[in-house]
Amino acid sequence: MTNGRNAPIVLGIDPGSRRSGYAVLSSNQDRPHIEEVGVIELDGSLELEDRLVVLADEISAIIDQHQPDCAALEGVFSHGKFPRSALILGHARGVCLLECRRRDLSVLTVAPAEMKRVIAGSGRAGKAQVQRSVAAWCGLAAPPEPNDAADALGLALFQLRKLRPQVRARA
Repeated sequence: MTNGRNAPIVLGIDPGSRRSGYAVLSSNQDRPHIEEVGVIELDGSLELEDRLVVLADEISAIIDQHQPDCAALEGVFSHGKFPRSALILGHARGVCLLECRRRDLSVLTVAPAEMKRVIAGSGRAGKAQVQRSVAAWCGLAAPPEPNDAADALGLALFQLRKLRPQVRARA
């Protein structure tokens, strides 16, 4: 892989305008290894533009710290009832995409149902099922909280599996 490493480091991002999940994964041979997982909490009292600046700064710092080889971002989806939500989410996703591309990271857009199908076994898996599944994949004693972090971990696992098909869940 790049940066002189044998195994890739993958950044997963579940973008949001109030809270964005992120996860940085590598692999130890055929097992996923969590470098960092968490959420970026954005102050809801700030204007959207200001929250986006904070999000950009935080994503940039995560990339600088971990030097990932690539990223996986959740694609924008929306029910027809909430077009404004999709538009706002698109702004947050665009900021994350921009910060990744500024660092020359390749970015994979992942549909939520596709990540759920690969990681949890069903494209219709609920939040709790995704949390349990990523915990099993990574050998965690408890599911990651909140679900934004679990989704980001699922996205990173999805990308890691594409790069290293031999990666499997911990026993």
